[in-house]
Amino acid sequence: MFEASDIREWRGHDVVDPSGHKIGVLESVYVDTGTDEPSFATVTVGLPTRRRLAFVPLAGATVGPGYLKVTHGKDRVKKAPSIETDGELTAAEEPGVFAHYELPYTPGAGGERRLARR
Repeated sequence: MFEASDIREWRGHDVVDPSGHKIGVLESVYVDTGTDEPSFATVTVGLPTRRRLAFVPLAGATVGPGYLKVTHGKDRVKKAPSIETDGELTAAEEPGVFAHYELPYTPGAGGERRLARR
């Protein structure tokens, strides 16, 4: 896996599913605010005139020459919660990202958000 600080080097690389099918292009990484570890990535998906950023978990992801391989299939990622290419993930939308992948969601001890964009 790559460090959150290395995102500039990986931004723009292909994101592929376990079968090696291209899902889209890596746009940004969201870190868990409690641990500062990479937690989710946003992947540019959609038609050229209707691009959006879909969220995909980074747990179990691996890197190869010029790509990031995630553990979820292309169809699941393309149906994941997304934001506009210049949008922001709101606090109200954050639990839905976790729910889509059947991951547990617990806000911080003070009710703060779990994800921060890098």
